Amino acid sequence: MQVNIHEAKTHLSKLIRRALAGEEVVIAKRRQPMVRLVAIPGAADTPKLGTARGLILRMDDDFDDPLPDFAGYE
Repeated sequence: MQVNIHEAKTHLSKLIRRALAGEEVVIAKRRQPMVRLVAIPGAADTPKLGTARGLILRMDDDFDDPLPDFAGYE
């Protein structure tokens, strides 16, 4: 897909989604291709929740107590 600069500025979010979906997006100036919008591999991956399970083995009882350095801000 080729678009001009004005269209690219107007529809940037849509063009980014298309590039992330694997479509080649070319931005042109006066019908002369100037830039190619491509996705960075792995950039569109969604975070995987729950992958840190089991890493925190214990917390001290005073974990959520106020810190002495910030006593003046209370």
